[in-house]
This record gives sequence, C-alpha cells and structure tokens, in this order.
Amino acid sequence: MKIYDSDLSENTKRTALLEGEIPVAVYGLGKMGLPLTAVYADVTGNVRGVDIDPEVVETVNNGQSPFVHEPGLNELVAETVANGSLRATTDSESAASEAAVHVIIVPTLVTKENKPDLSTVRSVVSDIATGIDAGDLVIVESTVPPRTCADVVAPLIEKESDLNEGEFGVAFCPERTKSGRALKDIRGSYPKVVGGIDAMSTNAAVAIYKEITDNDVVTVSDITTAEAVKLFEGVYRDVNIALVNELARFVDETGIDVLEAIDVANDSPYIDLHNPGAGVGGHCIPYYPYFLIEQFETPGKLMRTARKINDSMPAFTVDKLLEGLNAVDTQLSNASIAVLGVTYDSGIPETRHTPAKPIIERLAGQGANVYGVDPVIEDLSEFKGATPTTVDELYDIGLDAAVLVTAHEAFEDIAWDKFDDLVIVDGRDAINIETDRHWLYTIGSGQRR
Repeated sequence: MKIYDSDLSENTKRTALLEGEIPVAVYGLGKMGLPLTAVYADVTGNVRGVDIDPEVVETVNNGQSPFVHEPGLNELVAETVANGSLRATTDSESAASEAAVHVIIVPTLVTKENKPDLSTVRSVVSDIATGIDAGDLVIVESTVPPRTCADVVAPLIEKESDLNEGEFGVAFCPERTKSGRALKDIRGSYPKVVGGIDAMSTNAAVAIYKEITDNDVVTVSDITTAEAVKLFEGVYRDVNIALVNELARFVDETGIDVLEAIDVANDSPYIDLHNPGAGVGGHCIPYYPYFLIEQFETPGKLMRTARKINDSMPAFTVDKLLEGLNAVDTQLSNASIAVLGVTYDSGIPETRHTPAKPIIERLAGQGANVYGVDPVIEDLSEFKGATPTTVDELYDIGLDAAVLVTAHEAFEDIAWDKFDDLVIVDGRDAINIETDRHWLYTIGSGQRR
C-alpha cells in the first residue's frame, strides 16, 4: 500500500502504517538516524535501516546500539530487532526496492572551503531512485541548504528513475534532536515541522508524523520553508552566542560581571541571551550558517561575523591562560596544563568542531605539557600533543594550570584545594572554588583572586 495516494482515506493510511503494510526504509544509522529508525520500527513494525558501515549494521542486527550514551536506545533496538520490526542492511538499493516510505537522515557537512557538501545526500537519493515506485514518499530529515529538496532531491529522482513529477512524493521534516535525549526528542519534546513539495506530500508526511510524535505536527507552506526552520534555529543560536562572547571581552576594561548582567537581563520577557564560553562545537551550529552564506549570493555579513567571533574563542581562552601564567611568572614552554573536557558538550561523547582541539594544538605547539581529561570518551588520539589523563591522575602531575572547556559533571568533584597555586581558566562558568589559592579567570566574569 502507498501512503502517497489521494484515493485512500487518512484512516486507511493510518491503519496500514501501524499494521506494517507500508514498509519504511531509513537511510543513515548514525547517532540521530538510529534513534529515528528505532522509533519508526516501534510505531510501524516494518522498517529496514540502511548504513554503509557493516559493523553498525551487524551491531544493530544483533539487537544492540553502538551508542552507549543514548538512554533507552539499546533497549528499543533490542526489542524491535527481536520482534522483527527492525532489520539493518548495507544494501540500500534492495531496501529502496522494498520500501514505500524512504527517510533520509545522513550528515550534511561542509568542505574545507565551507561549501555545503551534499554528496552523501545525493548518493542516497540515487540509491532510492533505483528502487522507487509510483506512490512512494521520500522524507528528508537531514539538515540541508534551502531548495535542496526542490532543486536536487526531486529532480535527481526523476532523472534516475522511470517516474515523473507527481508520481512520487517528497517532504521535509527537520531533525530537532539532541544527543543524549534523542528518543525523548523524537517522540515529542518539540513539534514536528512538515513541508511537502506538493499538498499530497505534505498530507502523507503529516499522517506519518502524527504517529511518530506525541506533540503537534506543524505544517508550513512549502518544502523550502521547512528546510529553513532548522537552519534558522541554528543560526539564531550562533549569532546569540557570538553576541555574548563579544560582550564577555568587555569584562576586563569595564569591570562588569557579564554573566551576572546576562542573568538579570534575561528576566525581561524580550531577552534570551545565551552564555559566553570557550567556543562553539558540534555537528550543527558551526556549520549551518554556511548553508546560507556560501550557498547563495546574499552576503550574510552578520552570520559571517558571528562565525569569526565564535571561532576565535579558543584563542581568547588561551590568551587568558597566558596572562595568568605571566602573572605568576610561569613560562608556557615549561608549564603542565590540564585541558578539562575535549568533547563539544557535557555528557556527550562527540568531538566534532570541539574548541578543545585548537586550544590543545596552540598550547602543545608552544611547548606546554598538555594533559587531556574527558570522562565520557576513551580515545583521545585525534588530539595531537595531549596526554590522556584521568581526574585522579591529575593530583600527581604537578600541574601549573587548567582550562575547563567542557563542563562534565565529573569535574564538579575535583578537589582544587589539593593542588598548589594554579592558573585556571573557566570556559563554562562551572568552577566554584576559593580564589585565595588560585588565579582564576572565568570567561564572562573576569579574573578573581
């Protein structure tokens, strides 16, 4: 049965979907894709998950999740694999030939020149085109530049299949999920946004997401508007963070505790300032502005400036550390420095675009002995110049300085009074210590001793 069919009632489509009569293929079993796949399997009972990594496919087919920090995911994968609702494969063309609904959730990154890289999306769409039938629906959840579905996805399917416009549906539903709470977010933390390439595509996607989420399903006027929603959310956060990072640079000259001022300013119903910090990382915020400013001719000067400011914060953090070392007559080339947290966010075992990397590179490049500490990942091999160290081992190193990059919960238990005088830069306003023993600089509040 096909969900992109105007002759069928919504109730008929709903029943068919829930009884597994509308097979689904989800392309991409990554940290966002596997949770989505498992939820689809739990709801529809008939899902094929597709990934190019045979180890991921084998792990899933064994009823396990490769992502240990995602609450509830391992249990849901085990359950849906055991009852036959979920099967995984590397054969995307076979999955495409079986499915009537095709969900794309593969990464879209940028090139070294900050150009949006749609190569993975194009590859998946080409595979779908080999097996797509009339009446099938393609749903894109990957974050993409506006007009990707209209100018790339739909034309590519037409070109590489035997179908014409109107014989298949295309819809966009932005992924609005955070690592560490993916299942909760997919099932209803936020409304689902849906836009189709035509009215029938929109209606078909709405019928599906009404079953996937317990929250509202919000329709927008067209598929390009739906693509823009996630981008606008990311751009807003990037510009907001850039603003407070710039305000944080006024601390030393003005004596203003910017963090306190932000906290009070946010009492106003018109204000929602984020917090400054050592840098902006992750799969989303550092990349999404380029989906606009490098894809279209409009200059996007504010977004470019925001990117420059946020990318400059690791260097600002190191500069403050150098000021502290100079204040206590310690040479950087002779210093032992702990970098606390190498993941881009607390509790999340991901390091893409983490500010810890440029911080470590600069410190190690100037001769410092750098120790990388992170309780949620074991492999620090990508951080050249950093010696992997645990919190417990720090007490025996003879540290001169520490930089808090990521506010992992485990760092709250560090016994700072066990160290001799330290230079500390707190990049997340997460260190609460008596300052008469240590030189402490908190980004946004300044230096205290």
